[in-house]
Amino acid sequence: MSKILTDELIESRLRKANVLEPGGLEHDYMFNCVQKYYEFKITNDWGNPDIMFYTETTSDGYEVWIATNNDRNPSICDDVYYYDNDWLEKMPDAMYDGASIYYDQLDDEEYAFQEVIEEVYDEYYNDKKQEIENELIEEGYEYENEDKTVSA
Repeated sequence: MSKILTDELIESRLRKANVLEPGGLEHDYMFNCVQKYYEFKITNDWGNPDIMFYTETTSDGYEVWIATNNDRNPSICDDVYYYDNDWLEKMPDAMYDGASIYYDQLDDEEYAFQEVIEEVYDEYYNDKKQEIENELIEEGYEYENEDKTVSA
């Protein structure tokens, strides 16, 4: 008799590994999980980061949002955002890459940042789920073939 691989078995192994299903989790829990897994560093202290997310005020008093790898010469076309709704779009990739990240609004409870953490946690969960599925397959588990008959 072969070992049957089921979603319930995968979910059980995820729980044993303290990998909780996304949805309804505390922001701090998700943040700590993804930071440990992807090994990125994030701070609101200026240093020598790989990528920076910060705001500036223009000479005529408008606020702009900047996401750049080059604080001395950010690209107006690629790094400066007039609206704050997409300015963190580069952050998930920086986290996956284990980058050192400067984020000047880290202490704020900004919704856009929470969405980034949720997106990265979803990816983390899917990565861990795939790892466990692969481990179970290596242990000899197989998905049950529901249609075992071959029609002619």
